[in-house]
Amino acid sequence: MENKTFEVKGIFKIRDEWLPYAKVIDAPNEAQAQERTFTLMGSKHRLKRRYIKVQAVNVIDGE
Repeated sequence: MENKTFEVKGIFKIRDEWLPYAKVIDAPNEAQAQERTFTLMGSKHRLKRRYIKVQAVNVIDGE
């Protein structure tokens, strides 16, 4: 199975503020791209999943 490149956009909560983010993720499908985003954001910022909101997952063309 070949990976595609996805752009995942959303917001995450730090203290009392929701901040936007955008990540470029290589994954086989949208669900895996979303899971990898939760994993990366959670480990980098020490967040639980309830503090990470995914608003859009788009395939990046041109590769």
